[in-house]
Amino acid sequence: MAWTGQCPDCREWNTLVEQAIPKPAPKATGRAAAGGNGRSLGAGSAGRPVRLSEVAASRVKRLSTGIGELDRVLGGGIVPGSLILLGGPPGIGKSTLTGMALANLQTGGASTLYVSGEESASQVRMRAERLGPAALDAMVLAESSLETVLGTIEEQRPAVCVIDSIQTMHSSELSGAPGSVGQVREAANALAEQAKRLDVAVILVGHVTKEGSLAGPRVLEHLVDCVLRFEGERERTWRTLSAIKNRFGATSEVGVFEMRSGGLTEVLDPSARFVEEATGAQGSVVLASMEGTRPVLVEVQALVSPSELEVPRRVVNGIDRNRLSMILAVLARHVRLGLGTADVFVNVVGGVRIDEPGADLAVALAVASAQRGEPLSGPDGRPLACFGELGLTGDLRYVAHADRRVAEATRFGLSPVIGPGGERLSGLSPCVTVRQAMKVAFSGLKAESEAAAA
Repeated sequence: MAWTGQCPDCREWNTLVEQAIPKPAPKATGRAAAGGNGRSLGAGSAGRPVRLSEVAASRVKRLSTGIGELDRVLGGGIVPGSLILLGGPPGIGKSTLTGMALANLQTGGASTLYVSGEESASQVRMRAERLGPAALDAMVLAESSLETVLGTIEEQRPAVCVIDSIQTMHSSELSGAPGSVGQVREAANALAEQAKRLDVAVILVGHVTKEGSLAGPRVLEHLVDCVLRFEGERERTWRTLSAIKNRFGATSEVGVFEMRSGGLTEVLDPSARFVEEATGAQGSVVLASMEGTRPVLVEVQALVSPSELEVPRRVVNGIDRNRLSMILAVLARHVRLGLGTADVFVNVVGGVRIDEPGADLAVALAVASAQRGEPLSGPDGRPLACFGELGLTGDLRYVAHADRRVAEATRFGLSPVIGPGGERLSGLSPCVTVRQAMKVAFSGLKAESEAAAA
Protein backbone atom coordinates (compact mmCIF):
# COMPACT_ATOMS: atom_id res chain seq x y z
CA MET A 1 0.00 0.00 0.00
CA ALA A 2 1.43 3.37 -1.05
CA TRP A 3 1.64 6.37 1.29
CA THR A 4 -1.32 8.72 0.96
CA GLY A 5 -1.62 12.14 2.56
CA GLN A 6 -5.07 13.16 1.31
CA CYS A 7 -8.32 11.25 1.81
CA PRO A 8 -9.84 10.44 -1.61
CA ASP A 9 -13.39 10.79 -0.21
CA CYS A 10 -13.50 13.97 1.93
CA ARG A 11 -10.37 15.55 0.32
CA GLU A 12 -8.97 16.43 3.75
CA TRP A 13 -5.23 16.17 4.50
CA ASN A 14 -3.63 14.14 7.31
CA THR A 15 -6.82 12.28 8.22
CA LEU A 16 -5.78 8.77 7.18
CA VAL A 17 -4.59 6.40 9.90
CA GLU A 18 -2.73 3.14 9.45
CA GLN A 19 -4.68 0.35 11.10
CA ALA A 20 -4.00 -3.36 11.31
CA ILE A 21 -6.68 -5.52 9.74
CA PRO A 22 -7.58 -8.58 11.85
CA LYS A 23 -7.28 -11.92 10.16
CA PRO A 24 -10.66 -13.28 9.10
CA ALA A 25 -11.99 -16.41 10.76
CA PRO A 26 -11.90 -19.56 8.62
CA LYS A 27 -15.06 -19.97 6.60
CA ALA A 28 -17.06 -23.14 6.27
CA THR A 29 -17.49 -24.53 2.77
CA GLY A 30 -20.24 -26.34 0.96
CA ARG A 31 -23.93 -26.30 1.78
CA ALA A 32 -23.17 -26.35 5.49
CA ALA A 33 -22.14 -22.70 5.18
CA ALA A 34 -25.15 -21.68 3.12
CA GLY A 35 -28.91 -21.53 3.44
CA GLY A 36 -31.43 -23.02 1.11
CA ASN A 37 -30.84 -20.26 -1.46
CA GLY A 38 -27.08 -20.64 -1.34
CA ARG A 39 -26.35 -17.43 0.66
CA SER A 40 -23.77 -17.48 3.47
CA LEU A 41 -25.07 -17.54 7.03
CA GLY A 42 -23.49 -15.59 9.90
CA ALA A 43 -21.75 -17.42 12.73
CA GLY A 44 -23.09 -15.17 15.55
CA SER A 45 -25.80 -16.28 17.95
CA ALA A 46 -29.23 -14.74 17.56
CA GLY A 47 -30.47 -12.12 20.00
CA ARG A 48 -33.95 -11.81 21.48
CA PRO A 49 -35.72 -8.59 20.46
CA VAL A 50 -38.40 -7.18 22.76
CA ARG A 51 -41.22 -4.74 22.23
CA LEU A 52 -40.56 -1.19 23.28
CA SER A 53 -43.73 -1.30 25.37
CA GLU A 54 -42.16 -4.08 27.44
CA VAL A 55 -38.99 -2.10 28.17
CA ALA A 56 -38.94 -0.61 31.68
CA ALA A 57 -38.70 3.19 31.51
CA SER A 58 -36.15 4.46 34.00
CA ARG A 59 -36.16 8.00 35.36
CA VAL A 60 -32.63 9.36 35.52
CA LYS A 61 -31.95 12.17 37.96
CA ARG A 62 -29.78 14.77 36.32
CA LEU A 63 -26.86 16.45 38.09
CA SER A 64 -27.29 20.21 38.31
CA THR A 65 -24.11 22.16 37.60
CA GLY A 66 -25.36 25.18 39.54
CA ILE A 67 -25.01 27.25 36.35
CA GLY A 68 -28.49 27.94 35.03
CA GLU A 69 -27.41 28.79 31.48
CA LEU A 70 -25.35 25.60 31.21
CA ASP A 71 -28.16 23.45 32.61
CA ARG A 72 -30.56 25.06 30.13
CA VAL A 73 -28.40 24.09 27.14
CA LEU A 74 -27.84 20.57 28.49
CA GLY A 75 -31.59 20.06 28.83
CA GLY A 76 -31.82 20.31 32.63
CA GLY A 77 -28.41 19.15 33.85
CA ILE A 78 -25.81 16.45 33.31
CA VAL A 79 -27.10 12.93 32.72
CA PRO A 80 -25.04 10.31 34.65
CA GLY A 81 -23.03 8.12 32.31
CA SER A 82 -23.23 10.60 29.42
CA LEU A 83 -20.36 11.77 27.26
CA ILE A 84 -20.27 15.52 26.57
CA LEU A 85 -17.94 17.23 24.09
CA LEU A 86 -17.25 20.92 24.80
CA GLY A 87 -15.51 22.73 21.95
CA GLY A 88 -14.35 26.30 21.49
CA PRO A 89 -11.39 28.44 20.41
CA PRO A 90 -8.38 28.87 22.73
CA GLY A 91 -8.90 31.35 25.56
CA ILE A 92 -12.67 31.51 25.21
CA GLY A 93 -13.26 30.16 28.72
CA LYS A 94 -13.79 26.39 28.38
CA SER A 95 -11.61 25.58 31.38
CA THR A 96 -13.28 28.35 33.39
CA LEU A 97 -16.74 27.00 32.60
CA THR A 98 -15.85 23.42 33.51
CA GLY A 99 -14.02 24.58 36.65
CA MET A 100 -17.09 26.48 37.84
CA ALA A 101 -19.33 23.49 37.13
CA LEU A 102 -17.07 21.10 39.06
CA ALA A 103 -16.92 23.52 41.99
CA ASN A 104 -20.72 23.67 42.21
CA LEU A 105 -21.05 19.90 41.82
CA GLN A 106 -18.47 19.29 44.54
CA THR A 107 -20.29 21.70 46.85
CA GLY A 108 -23.53 19.87 46.15
CA GLY A 109 -22.06 16.55 47.30
CA ALA A 110 -21.10 15.01 43.93
CA SER A 111 -17.55 13.71 43.59
CA THR A 112 -15.57 15.21 40.71
CA LEU A 113 -12.27 14.71 38.90
CA TYR A 114 -10.43 17.18 36.68
CA VAL A 115 -7.88 15.59 34.34
CA SER A 116 -5.47 18.08 32.81
CA GLY A 117 -3.26 16.95 29.97
CA GLU A 118 -2.01 20.43 29.12
CA GLU A 119 -1.19 21.98 32.52
CA SER A 120 0.42 20.87 35.74
CA ALA A 121 -1.56 20.58 38.96
CA SER A 122 -0.06 23.83 40.28
CA GLN A 123 -1.09 25.69 37.12
CA VAL A 124 -4.63 24.36 37.44
CA ARG A 125 -4.71 25.56 41.07
CA MET A 126 -3.57 29.06 40.08
CA ARG A 127 -6.39 29.29 37.57
CA ALA A 128 -8.96 27.87 39.98
CA GLU A 129 -8.11 30.29 42.81
CA ARG A 130 -9.96 33.16 41.13
CA LEU A 131 -13.13 31.04 40.95
CA GLY A 132 -13.48 30.89 44.73
CA PRO A 133 -12.66 28.44 47.54
CA ALA A 134 -15.16 25.84 46.28
CA ALA A 135 -13.14 25.35 43.09
CA LEU A 136 -10.16 24.14 45.16
CA ASP A 137 -12.12 21.18 46.53
CA ALA A 138 -12.20 19.37 43.17
CA MET A 139 -9.76 16.50 42.64
CA VAL A 140 -7.17 17.09 39.92
CA LEU A 141 -4.94 14.72 37.96
CA ALA A 142 -2.22 16.09 35.66
CA GLU A 143 -1.80 13.17 33.28
CA SER A 144 -1.97 12.54 29.53
CA SER A 145 -1.59 8.74 29.52
CA LEU A 146 -4.91 7.16 28.58
CA GLU A 147 -4.21 4.00 30.56
CA THR A 148 -3.43 5.99 33.72
CA VAL A 149 -6.54 8.14 33.34
CA LEU A 150 -8.77 5.09 32.84
CA GLY A 151 -7.26 3.43 35.88
CA THR A 152 -7.82 6.51 38.03
CA ILE A 153 -11.46 6.79 36.97
CA GLU A 154 -11.91 3.08 37.68
CA GLU A 155 -10.56 3.53 41.20
CA GLN A 156 -12.05 6.92 42.14
CA ARG A 157 -15.51 6.46 40.48
CA PRO A 158 -16.31 10.20 40.31
CA ALA A 159 -19.79 11.37 39.39
CA VAL A 160 -18.40 13.83 36.82
CA CYS A 161 -14.99 13.80 35.17
CA VAL A 162 -13.52 16.50 32.92
CA ILE A 163 -10.84 15.60 30.36
CA ASP A 164 -8.97 18.77 29.35
CA SER A 165 -8.34 18.15 26.56
CA ILE A 166 -9.14 15.03 24.56
CA GLN A 167 -6.42 15.95 22.03
CA THR A 168 -3.71 15.47 24.69
CA MET A 169 -4.67 11.91 25.61
CA HIS A 170 -2.49 9.18 24.12
CA SER A 171 -2.34 5.42 24.38
CA SER A 172 0.92 3.48 24.51
CA GLU A 173 -0.64 0.80 22.31
CA LEU A 174 -0.77 3.18 19.32
CA SER A 175 2.21 4.62 17.49
CA GLY A 176 0.59 7.94 16.52
CA ALA A 177 1.38 11.21 18.25
CA PRO A 178 -1.08 12.76 20.75
CA GLY A 179 -3.82 14.59 18.90
CA SER A 180 -3.68 12.37 15.83
CA VAL A 181 -6.85 10.86 14.44
CA GLY A 182 -6.09 7.39 15.76
CA GLN A 183 -5.18 8.55 19.27
CA VAL A 184 -8.25 10.80 19.63
CA ARG A 185 -10.56 8.07 18.36
CA GLU A 186 -9.07 5.42 20.67
CA ALA A 187 -9.22 7.71 23.71
CA ALA A 188 -12.83 8.72 23.04
CA ASN A 189 -13.92 5.12 22.52
CA ALA A 190 -12.26 3.95 25.73
CA LEU A 191 -13.70 6.82 27.78
CA ALA A 192 -17.17 6.28 26.32
CA GLU A 193 -17.12 2.59 27.23
CA GLN A 194 -15.98 3.33 30.77
CA ALA A 195 -18.52 6.15 31.21
CA LYS A 196 -21.43 3.88 30.31
CA ARG A 197 -20.14 1.00 32.40
CA LEU A 198 -19.40 3.00 35.57
CA ASP A 199 -22.22 5.55 35.14
CA VAL A 200 -19.67 8.38 35.19
CA ALA A 201 -20.47 11.57 33.27
CA VAL A 202 -17.43 12.58 31.21
CA ILE A 203 -16.92 16.06 29.75
CA LEU A 204 -14.37 16.11 26.94
CA VAL A 205 -12.83 19.51 26.19
CA GLY A 206 -11.93 19.74 22.51
CA HIS A 207 -10.02 22.13 20.31
CA VAL A 208 -11.40 23.74 17.18
CA THR A 209 -9.85 24.33 13.77
CA LYS A 210 -9.26 27.69 12.10
CA GLU A 211 -12.62 27.28 10.37
CA GLY A 212 -14.34 26.99 13.76
CA SER A 213 -15.24 23.29 13.51
CA LEU A 214 -14.29 20.74 16.14
CA ALA A 215 -10.86 19.25 15.61
CA GLY A 216 -10.34 15.51 15.42
CA PRO A 217 -12.13 12.74 13.54
CA ARG A 218 -15.78 13.18 12.63
CA VAL A 219 -16.57 9.98 14.51
CA LEU A 220 -15.85 11.88 17.74
CA GLU A 221 -19.02 13.95 17.34
CA HIS A 222 -21.07 10.85 16.51
CA LEU A 223 -19.72 8.97 19.52
CA VAL A 224 -20.63 11.47 22.24
CA ASP A 225 -24.13 12.14 23.58
CA CYS A 226 -23.90 15.93 23.53
CA VAL A 227 -21.79 18.42 21.56
CA LEU A 228 -21.55 21.92 23.02
CA ARG A 229 -20.08 24.90 21.19
CA PHE A 230 -18.66 27.70 23.34
CA GLU A 231 -17.85 30.75 21.27
CA GLY A 232 -17.44 34.51 21.25
CA GLU A 233 -14.78 37.10 20.56
CA ARG A 234 -11.80 37.18 22.88
CA GLU A 235 -11.74 40.98 22.72
CA ARG A 236 -15.33 41.14 24.01
CA THR A 237 -16.78 39.90 27.26
CA TRP A 238 -19.81 38.11 25.75
CA ARG A 239 -19.81 34.33 25.40
CA THR A 240 -22.54 32.08 23.98
CA LEU A 241 -23.03 28.38 24.61
CA SER A 242 -25.12 26.30 22.21
CA ALA A 243 -25.75 22.60 21.59
CA ILE A 244 -25.00 21.17 18.15
CA LYS A 245 -26.16 17.73 19.24
CA ASN A 246 -28.00 16.61 22.36
CA ARG A 247 -29.49 13.16 22.92
CA PHE A 248 -31.07 14.27 26.20
CA GLY A 249 -32.51 17.66 25.29
CA ALA A 250 -33.18 20.24 22.61
CA THR A 251 -30.46 21.68 20.37
CA SER A 252 -32.10 25.09 20.06
CA GLU A 253 -31.28 26.45 23.52
CA VAL A 254 -28.53 29.05 23.90
CA GLY A 255 -26.81 30.23 27.07
CA VAL A 256 -25.26 33.70 27.35
CA PHE A 257 -22.34 34.52 29.65
CA GLU A 258 -20.13 37.49 30.40
CA MET A 259 -16.46 36.97 31.21
CA ARG A 260 -15.29 38.87 34.28
CA SER A 261 -12.25 38.79 36.53
CA GLY A 262 -13.91 36.29 38.86
CA GLY A 263 -15.00 33.94 36.08
CA LEU A 264 -18.08 33.64 33.92
CA THR A 265 -21.30 35.40 34.93
CA GLU A 266 -24.69 34.34 33.63
CA VAL A 267 -26.58 36.91 31.59
CA LEU A 268 -30.18 36.28 32.59
CA ASP A 269 -31.61 39.04 30.38
CA PRO A 270 -29.43 39.19 27.25
CA SER A 271 -31.90 41.42 25.40
CA ALA A 272 -31.31 44.24 27.88
CA ARG A 273 -27.54 44.03 27.37
CA PHE A 274 -27.75 44.04 23.57
CA VAL A 275 -30.52 46.58 23.10
CA GLU A 276 -28.96 49.24 25.33
CA GLU A 277 -26.08 49.52 22.83
CA ALA A 278 -28.34 49.84 19.77
CA THR A 279 -28.06 53.36 18.37
CA GLY A 280 -30.63 53.42 15.58
CA ALA A 281 -28.07 54.90 13.19
CA GLN A 282 -28.07 54.18 9.47
CA GLY A 283 -27.41 50.53 8.73
CA SER A 284 -28.63 49.41 12.17
CA VAL A 285 -31.79 47.49 13.09
CA VAL A 286 -32.83 45.29 16.01
CA LEU A 287 -33.64 41.65 15.30
CA ALA A 288 -36.26 39.94 17.43
CA SER A 289 -34.85 36.42 17.32
CA MET A 290 -35.61 33.17 19.12
CA GLU A 291 -32.83 31.25 20.82
CA GLY A 292 -34.52 28.01 21.77
CA THR A 293 -37.50 28.86 23.97
CA ARG A 294 -36.23 32.36 24.82
CA PRO A 295 -36.71 35.50 22.71
CA VAL A 296 -33.56 37.60 22.38
CA LEU A 297 -33.14 41.05 20.86
CA VAL A 298 -29.83 41.65 19.06
CA GLU A 299 -28.55 44.50 16.92
CA VAL A 300 -27.70 43.82 13.27
CA GLN A 301 -25.42 46.34 11.56
CA ALA A 302 -24.53 46.71 7.89
CA LEU A 303 -22.06 48.82 5.96
CA VAL A 304 -22.16 49.37 2.18
CA SER A 305 -19.30 51.12 0.41
CA PRO A 306 -18.13 51.41 -3.22
CA SER A 307 -15.73 48.61 -4.10
CA GLU A 308 -12.41 49.01 -5.86
CA LEU A 309 -12.17 45.30 -6.50
CA GLU A 310 -13.37 43.42 -9.55
CA VAL A 311 -15.25 41.04 -7.26
CA PRO A 312 -16.83 43.02 -4.37
CA ARG A 313 -16.33 41.71 -0.87
CA ARG A 314 -19.05 40.08 1.21
CA VAL A 315 -17.89 40.01 4.83
CA VAL A 316 -20.16 38.68 7.58
CA ASN A 317 -19.85 38.11 11.30
CA GLY A 318 -22.59 36.24 13.14
CA ILE A 319 -24.60 34.97 10.15
CA ASP A 320 -24.03 32.56 7.28
CA ARG A 321 -22.24 34.11 4.30
CA ASN A 322 -24.32 32.13 1.81
CA ARG A 323 -27.46 33.46 3.46
CA LEU A 324 -26.25 37.01 2.86
CA SER A 325 -25.67 36.24 -0.82
CA MET A 326 -29.26 35.01 -1.13
CA ILE A 327 -30.64 38.11 0.63
CA LEU A 328 -28.68 40.42 -1.68
CA ALA A 329 -30.03 38.55 -4.70
CA VAL A 330 -33.61 38.97 -3.43
CA LEU A 331 -33.02 42.70 -2.87
CA ALA A 332 -31.61 43.12 -6.36
CA ARG A 333 -34.48 41.27 -8.02
CA HIS A 334 -37.53 42.40 -6.05
CA VAL A 335 -36.50 45.76 -4.53
CA ARG A 336 -34.22 46.95 -7.34
CA LEU A 337 -31.42 47.48 -4.85
CA GLY A 338 -28.29 46.82 -6.89
CA LEU A 339 -25.15 46.12 -4.87
CA GLY A 340 -23.07 44.42 -7.56
CA THR A 341 -20.34 47.07 -7.41
CA ALA A 342 -20.30 47.61 -3.64
CA ASP A 343 -18.65 45.93 -0.70
CA VAL A 344 -21.17 44.70 1.88
CA PHE A 345 -20.30 44.11 5.53
CA VAL A 346 -22.82 42.65 8.01
CA ASN A 347 -22.20 42.18 11.73
CA VAL A 348 -24.30 40.87 14.60
CA VAL A 349 -23.21 43.04 17.53
CA GLY A 350 -21.91 41.34 20.65
CA GLY A 351 -20.30 38.33 19.01
CA VAL A 352 -23.63 36.48 18.85
CA ARG A 353 -24.23 34.01 16.03
CA ILE A 354 -27.73 33.82 14.54
CA ASP A 355 -28.57 30.73 12.48
CA GLU A 356 -32.35 31.02 12.25
CA PRO A 357 -34.03 32.17 8.99
CA GLY A 358 -36.00 34.80 10.91
CA ALA A 359 -32.95 37.07 10.65
CA ASP A 360 -33.37 37.58 6.89
CA LEU A 361 -35.52 40.70 7.11
CA ALA A 362 -33.21 42.37 9.64
CA VAL A 363 -30.21 41.84 7.35
CA ALA A 364 -32.16 43.14 4.34
CA LEU A 365 -33.33 46.29 6.13
CA ALA A 366 -29.88 46.98 7.58
CA VAL A 367 -28.26 46.66 4.14
CA ALA A 368 -30.92 48.88 2.53
CA SER A 369 -30.49 51.49 5.27
CA ALA A 370 -26.72 51.52 4.81
CA GLN A 371 -26.99 51.76 1.04
CA ARG A 372 -29.53 54.62 1.12
CA GLY A 373 -27.82 56.41 4.00
CA GLU A 374 -31.10 56.71 5.92
CA PRO A 375 -31.44 55.59 9.56
CA LEU A 376 -34.33 53.32 10.51
CA SER A 377 -36.19 54.13 13.69
CA GLY A 378 -39.64 53.82 15.20
CA PRO A 379 -42.12 56.65 15.79
CA ASP A 380 -40.39 57.64 19.05
CA GLY A 381 -36.91 57.62 17.55
CA ARG A 382 -35.91 54.28 19.04
CA PRO A 383 -34.29 51.60 16.83
CA LEU A 384 -36.54 49.67 14.48
CA ALA A 385 -37.26 46.04 15.43
CA CYS A 386 -38.16 43.37 12.87
CA PHE A 387 -38.07 39.66 12.03
CA GLY A 388 -39.06 37.41 9.15
CA GLU A 389 -37.76 34.97 6.54
CA LEU A 390 -37.33 36.04 2.91
CA GLY A 391 -38.48 33.79 0.11
CA LEU A 392 -36.81 33.74 -3.29
CA THR A 393 -40.00 35.17 -4.76
CA GLY A 394 -39.73 38.25 -2.56
CA ASP A 395 -42.41 37.19 -0.09
CA LEU A 396 -42.06 37.53 3.68
CA ARG A 397 -42.59 34.13 5.26
CA TYR A 398 -43.92 33.15 8.67
CA VAL A 399 -41.50 32.19 11.45
CA ALA A 400 -42.30 30.51 14.74
CA HIS A 401 -43.15 32.29 18.00
CA ALA A 402 -44.10 35.63 16.46
CA ASP A 403 -46.08 36.56 19.57
CA ARG A 404 -43.10 36.07 21.87
CA ARG A 405 -40.82 38.07 19.58
CA VAL A 406 -43.25 40.99 19.49
CA ALA A 407 -43.79 40.85 23.26
CA GLU A 408 -40.03 40.97 23.88
CA ALA A 409 -39.60 43.98 21.60
CA THR A 410 -42.59 45.73 23.16
CA ARG A 411 -41.08 45.21 26.61
CA PHE A 412 -38.23 47.51 25.59
CA GLY A 413 -40.43 50.03 23.82
CA LEU A 414 -39.52 48.87 20.29
CA SER A 415 -42.96 48.99 18.76
CA PRO A 416 -44.41 48.53 16.21
CA VAL A 417 -42.38 45.55 14.98
CA ILE A 418 -42.19 44.76 11.26
CA GLY A 419 -42.82 41.08 10.56
CA PRO A 420 -44.71 38.57 8.42
CA GLY A 421 -48.43 39.04 8.04
CA GLY A 422 -49.42 35.55 9.05
CA GLU A 423 -51.25 36.59 12.21
CA ARG A 424 -52.66 39.76 13.77
CA LEU A 425 -50.81 40.79 16.91
CA SER A 426 -50.83 43.98 18.92
CA GLY A 427 -47.59 45.86 18.25
CA LEU A 428 -46.93 44.09 14.92
CA SER A 429 -46.91 45.80 11.51
CA PRO A 430 -47.60 42.80 9.25
CA CYS A 431 -46.13 42.77 5.75
CA VAL A 432 -46.58 40.28 2.94
CA THR A 433 -43.54 41.04 0.77
CA VAL A 434 -40.06 42.41 1.35
CA ARG A 435 -40.92 45.34 -0.90
CA GLN A 436 -43.83 46.24 1.35
CA ALA A 437 -41.61 45.90 4.44
CA MET A 438 -39.16 48.36 2.87
CA LYS A 439 -41.94 50.90 2.31
CA VAL A 440 -43.17 50.58 5.89
CA ALA A 441 -39.65 50.83 7.32
CA PHE A 442 -38.58 53.90 5.36
CA SER A 443 -41.90 55.77 5.32
CA GLY A 444 -43.10 55.02 8.84
CA LEU A 445 -46.62 54.29 7.59
CA LYS A 446 -48.83 51.65 9.15
CA ALA A 447 -48.77 48.30 7.44
CA GLU A 448 -52.52 48.29 7.03
CA SER A 449 -52.50 51.29 4.68
CA GLU A 450 -49.60 49.86 2.74
CA ALA A 451 -51.39 46.55 2.36
CA ALA A 452 -54.45 48.36 0.96
CA ALA A 453 -52.27 50.28 -1.51
CA ALA A 454 -50.47 47.10 -2.55
